[in-house]
Amino acid sequence: MNNTPPPPFFPWEDKPANEKGVVWRYSANPIIPRDLLSTSNSIFNSAVVPFGNGYAGVFRCDDTNRRMRLHAGFSRDGIHWDIEENDVCFTGADPEVGAWVYGYDPRVVWIDDRYYVTWCNGYHGPTIGCAWTTDFKLFHQLENAFLPFNRNGVLFPRKINGRFAMLSRPSDNGHTPFGDIFYSESPDMTFWGRHRHVMSPARFEDSAWQCTKIGAGPIPIETAAGWLLIYHGVLASCNGFVYSFGSALLDLHDPWKVLARSGPYLLSPQKDYECTGDVPNVTFPCAALHDPATGRLAIYYGCADTVTSLAFGYIDEIVAFTKRTSIT
Repeated sequence: MNNTPPPPFFPWEDKPANEKGVVWRYSANPIIPRDLLSTSNSIFNSAVVPFGNGYAGVFRCDDTNRRMRLHAGFSRDGIHWDIEENDVCFTGADPEVGAWVYGYDPRVVWIDDRYYVTWCNGYHGPTIGCAWTTDFKLFHQLENAFLPFNRNGVLFPRKINGRFAMLSRPSDNGHTPFGDIFYSESPDMTFWGRHRHVMSPARFEDSAWQCTKIGAGPIPIETAAGWLLIYHGVLASCNGFVYSFGSALLDLHDPWKVLARSGPYLLSPQKDYECTGDVPNVTFPCAALHDPATGRLAIYYGCADTVTSLAFGYIDEIVAFTKRTSIT
């Protein structure tokens, strides 16, 4: 467990009176514009965690060469961010896998005594890169978790049966029209095995927003009802892919066993900043903060592969929604 006291400020906005869903958007979205850095074309699909008296994160910042880069950032309130101009520089890796090609869609989690970072790393195609840090200044790169091709590597926030545990989405080298979520374990963050299937895209007739491909989003949250997983799903529409996100409950002891899975989405592209951008019609969650004392949840999500926004909800209401609408 991370014994660091929680930051004094939790990003939050109460639910609007006319809101019908269990998740609602921050009224001042987007919170991070595309051009916050001097060389950024877009900032989205990024990771945020409590750190010190505030928050830290690893951000996907595609530059004006349209190269996919990772940058560290810091915030006192989780809303207003200072993102480093320089890329994250990883150290310590075997040169065979440490040569930088590209990196995107990071996740960050505290396990035992350090923050672990996973991201989609370029190594003969997309795979899952791994690293750790204690200060978001120095990043120690580890071995890639899997062979290409793979995306959406998401660690659980504690070891399960004494082993690190990760969700991922095996794919191909392009914009895949398919994708299932799988579970894997490791004794040391180097050798991964015990691969188990978690869930597939839904049938179109049951839940069309997630019928083409799915992928894990923020770090799973441990609840009495199971691991609460926020995940994205994709619909192949007449206007291209549409990315929305929903929720699932996974067994606490055997996380590849799905207990419930929402049929309706929690959030889909509807606002201008979600529908218009470099890749239209995308709401893509990569991070979530939760306050155990109040049950509040703040979800960071990328919009149209261009900017970063916030959505809010209560964990118990999302758990209830997942059970009530389950298609499992």
